Amino acid sequence: MEKKRYRDFSDFLSLHFDCKVQKISLHAGFTCPNRDGSVGVGGCTYCNNQTFSPDYCHTGKSISRQLDEGVDFFARKYPGMRYLAYFQAYTNTYGALPDLKRKYEEALSHRGVVGLIVGTRPDCMPDDLLSYLSGLARQTFVLVEYGVESANDETLRRINRGHDFAASVDAICRTAEAGIAVGAHMILGLPGESREMILSHADKLSHLPLDTLKLHQLQLIRGTRMAKEYDEQPQRFHLYDVDEYIDLAIDFAERLSPRIAIERFVSQSPAELLIAPRWGLKNHEFTARLLKRMAARDTWQGRLLASLP
Repeated sequence: MEKKRYRDFSDFLSLHFDCKVQKISLHAGFTCPNRDGSVGVGGCTYCNNQTFSPDYCHTGKSISRQLDEGVDFFARKYPGMRYLAYFQAYTNTYGALPDLKRKYEEALSHRGVVGLIVGTRPDCMPDDLLSYLSGLARQTFVLVEYGVESANDETLRRINRGHDFAASVDAICRTAEAGIAVGAHMILGLPGESREMILSHADKLSHLPLDTLKLHQLQLIRGTRMAKEYDEQPQRFHLYDVDEYIDLAIDFAERLSPRIAIERFVSQSPAELLIAPRWGLKNHEFTARLLKRMAARDTWQGRLLASLP
C-alpha cells in the first residue's frame, strides 16, 4: 500500500462524519471592512470574488435557493451525500449578530446540511459572535476559515490586507479555545516574498492550533489592483511555473505540522479572468503530479519539522 504523503481534508472530515460530505459555496450578500471604509478601501490588491463563485452562487438568490441548486447538482450523482454550507464570498462574519444568526440557521435548516464552514478575516470575529459559534459547534459541525495570506507584516501592508499577522494568531487561538475547528488560507508567491520567507510561514503556522490549511498559488486576476501593478512593474513579481511551484509546495509541506490537514495546494480561477500563471491543470491533476514528486523524493508532510529551530 502506497504511503500517505500528507494529511488531506478527507482525513480531517472523517473525524467528524461517517458519510460523504460536500461543500456548497454560498454568497450571502456580505461585504468586507476592507472595502466599505471601516478598515480600508479598495480591498486586497489581488481580490476578485468572481474567481471562486460557482454559477449557482449569486447575491440575488436566497441562501435556501443556492443550497437547493447546489444539492440538486450533486445529488444526481451522489444521492446519499450530505452537505456543508460554505459561506465563502467576502467576509461572512461582518454584520449584525441577529442577521448573521438568521443566515447561518437558514443554511443549517436545509435538507441534507450537516454543518457550516464560515470564511472570514481574522479582524472580524467579535466576542459575541465567537460565543454564538461556540454554542453552535456543540450541536453541529462548524469550521471557521481565516484568510491569513501571509505571516509577514510588510507583505500584508503591500497587498492592502488591513490587518497584521498578530491579528491572525489572536483569531486562530481564540477560535480554537472556543472549541471551534479552525482553518487558514495562505497565498504562496505574493510579491516581495522570497522562497525562504514563504517556507518560514509553514514554521509559524505549525505552532498555531490549526485544523486545516488551504494553500493557493499567486494568480493575477483581471480587474484587480495587483494586475495593474504587474502590468506596470512585472519585475517585482515572480510567477512560478508548475514544476517550480510543486517543489515549493512540497518544501512547504515538509515544514508543516502533520496534524494540520492540507485541504488544497492550488486554486483554479476561471480562464476568462486569469492573466497568469496559466498551467492548464485541474486541481486533481496538479495533486497527482505533486504526489508523484513526493514519492520520487520519498518525503512527507512534517518531515523537516523536528529539525527546524
